[in-house]
Amino acid sequence: MSSIRLTLHQFRFAQKIFWRNPASVFFTVALPLIFLLIFSAIFGSGELEELGGLSTTTYYIPAILTLAVVGATAVSVAISLVADRESGRLKRGRSTPLPSWVFFSGRIGNGIVVSLLMLVVITTIGAIAYGVEVPWERAPAVLVTLAVGAAAFSLLGIALTAICPNEDAAPAVTNVVTLPLYFLSGVFIPETEIPDGILRIADIFPIRHFFEAFYAAYVGNGGAGFEPLDLLIVAAWGLGGLLLAIRFFRWTPRAS
Repeated sequence: MSSIRLTLHQFRFAQKIFWRNPASVFFTVALPLIFLLIFSAIFGSGELEELGGLSTTTYYIPAILTLAVVGATAVSVAISLVADRESGRLKRGRSTPLPSWVFFSGRIGNGIVVSLLMLVVITTIGAIAYGVEVPWERAPAVLVTLAVGAAAFSLLGIALTAICPNEDAAPAVTNVVTLPLYFLSGVFIPETEIPDGILRIADIFPIRHFFEAFYAAYVGNGGAGFEPLDLLIVAAWGLGGLLLAIRFFRWTPRAS
């Protein structure tokens, strides 16, 4: 079987595992939509004067997309890999001729496809329910930003498995890492309400830069929507995740 067919087979397998797991579907697909509905219900009629009178619903579309992409990649990939590691499925798979890069390509491909699905769903809800303009003219920037972010956060998710001791701890560990960063980075709270000192701390981490890149691509920055520096920082974090994964990723259960 060719490498391409093997990769497609792994991708289809990762898709089946994802959609057959109710917890994965709820936390990755349903939860961001619930947050969008809640934030829009609470702040929907407001405007952010510091951002040129931007409606809060328009602000929250790229914010919730940031949440959805990180959830579909870093969080979902880390939790599913730890579950497979601790059950012994990774160890058994390691003993087969399947190349490692094919295995990980299937998982990363699944994260990217789910992220694309969330982009379509959230954009459609934003346009129909809240009248948020679809950024057709900046579609290349939106897709490039999503692809860079999804790939980088997938690699970070693989690296995160190194600090997850078991399947039960994996959701807690991933949420401890990501949840505070959503608040600090302007995803849950408009950045105009966050002190500059807090935003400078958030600038150290990739979620803040991914949100800024997505915001510019979706809402507009006066140009084509690309934010090269933010994308470069997100990609650098992804490269760091790859190096950590190469060094610390385990195929065998912690107890073995």
